Amino acid sequence: MIRKTLGASLLAALFLATPALAEEATIGRPIEGGSLHQGHLDMVAYYVPRGDLLEVTATFAPKAGGDPLRVVMGLANSDSVAFSIPGHPGSLYAFSRSGEEVTVSTETDTSLRADATMP
Repeated sequence: MIRKTLGASLLAALFLATPALAEEATIGRPIEGGSLHQGHLDMVAYYVPRGDLLEVTATFAPKAGGDPLRVVMGLANSDSVAFSIPGHPGSLYAFSRSGEEVTVSTETDTSLRADATMP
């Protein structure tokens, strides 16, 4: 009985420790858009070539309303970057480049909330 309870508790803890939502989009051509809609933000991204770099522009819009946030970055081949948006610490956005493709993804951990207070 104890073994079953511990096994179920461990499984539940592992499940809760992983990101609750994940989403990914791949952009394969200049000006082609990709979008993500998980979590509290909607995000749209595209890229344009700038020499050896792909200049990626991503716009994040809060679903609850408010001002959008725009991020512009240059990615060289094999570059990758991950970050969260101020005010939305439970979402991690990742951008990576492979050749002429840019992959954008988000993982949202619903246990982390912007309105949570730390002890």
